[in-house]
Amino acid sequence: MSVYEAIYQEYWPRLYGYVYNRLKSKEIAEEIIQEVFFSLWVKHKELQLTHSLSAYLFTAVKYQLLNYIKSDRIRKTYAHQFAQYPEKMSDNSNEENMAATDLKNRMEKEVSRLPEKCQQVFRMSRHEHLSVSDIASTLNISHKTVENHLTKALRQLRTMLGHHLCIVLLVLETSPWQ
Repeated sequence: MSVYEAIYQEYWPRLYGYVYNRLKSKEIAEEIIQEVFFSLWVKHKELQLTHSLSAYLFTAVKYQLLNYIKSDRIRKTYAHQFAQYPEKMSDNSNEENMAATDLKNRMEKEVSRLPEKCQQVFRMSRHEHLSVSDIASTLNISHKTVENHLTKALRQLRTMLGHHLCIVLLVLETSPWQ
């Protein structure tokens, strides 16, 4: 029998009892003790004991136990918080994406009914995020003509889409589909 095996045989039952009496969980107690013995195995060459091996092992087990209790408390806190907010945690992204896509398609259908120049001005404004003066200089039309096209487009869209228009305009500005 190796020295390591002798240490394992000697201290396992006492260390296990120490942890089990505090946690009342066989699996967790075994896991903690295994972690301590694994650490002992890995560090055995550079390990310099200032006290007895028994003191070292019980101290190592105590710190592993405290780390487990701390981690378990954090896990339980997060689990409790998660359980309290299931409606906020639910994923409605598919429905929201479908609704946004439907709204965007409806918006595009309404934009396509606008006169050609009006469509072009509207798309440059909303899709390309160009200013009125940039659109005017690009299309070689007056500032006022651009404003008139935008006013006409928004008026028609407001009539056709009603209260959805604000949502659609937000979707257009933040949309990844552009």
